Amino acid sequence: MRLFLIILILLASWGAGLLAFANRVANSTPPPDPPQADAIVALTGASIIRLEAAEALLEEGLGQRLLISGVNRETTRKQVRATLIADNRAAADRAFDCCVDLGFEAENTLGNARETAPWVARHHYHTLIVVTADYHMPRAIFVIGQRLPGVALIGVPVRPPAMSHMLSLATWRVLAVEYTKYLITRAGLDDFAGADVDTTQ
Repeated sequence: MRLFLIILILLASWGAGLLAFANRVANSTPPPDPPQADAIVALTGASIIRLEAAEALLEEGLGQRLLISGVNRETTRKQVRATLIADNRAAADRAFDCCVDLGFEAENTLGNARETAPWVARHHYHTLIVVTADYHMPRAIFVIGQRLPGVALIGVPVRPPAMSHMLSLATWRVLAVEYTKYLITRAGLDDFAGADVDTTQ
């Protein structure tokens, strides 16, 4: 009976936390206009929308360079550039050729952090805009922040198509999985939480 009550309390606490997490995610997009930063990092995933958002920030001059972290190793630079939609193709191509770096090592959130940290250190950046899916942003900021002490992180979340219907069961499944990963990460088990391949980000 005591074990049942403990499990019940834990489930209730997890459920209440999930509701708060979902509310945080729902209210995070669209984000306010970000301030000027030294650079921008976009974390790859299933949707191209994050890369387009990051490219737009670069074109607006809100960062000196853009790192696209977690690019498929079989994807070429030309292919990445061709996937980005732009109102001004010539300006977008100039910005991409000048100031976009591709990272091919990361396969998950922890990998994104490990790929981003030396890039930031190499360029001596002190402020960084992080672009990823809205539901992924809390964990991404926490994990990257652990590896970039002293660097100010500015989250610019975007809402992927998979999260377009906040009342759908599929959306709540994504939120539940991500919230659980977030809890695991905050508990200091980020290697375990980052072991998944974040294909829905």
